[in-house]
Order: sequence, then C-alpha cells, then structure tokens
Amino acid sequence: MDFFSQLANYSFPMAVAAFLLVRIEGKLDELNKSLTELTRVIAGKELS
Repeated sequence: MDFFSQLANYSFPMAVAAFLLVRIEGKLDELNKSLTELTRVIAGKELS
C-alpha cells in the first residue's frame, strides 16, 4: 500500500509538469520567433 501511495505522490506532479512543459513549448517557440522578428525590425530602423 505504501508503494502505491508514494507512486501517486510522485507520478502525478511529474505527469502534470510534463504536460505543462509540452503545452508551453509551442508558445515559447512562437514567442522566440516574435522576439527575433522584433529585433530585426528595430535593428532595421536604427540603420535608416
């Protein structure tokens, strides 16, 4: 019984963390692309 209790205590938070990391990964990639594009635009305006 103790084994299943420990398994539940550790596996649930790990599963939630993995799920959130997978979901957030795509959003972080999009944010990175947006920041890269913003940097290019700002650099282009400084040269003009």
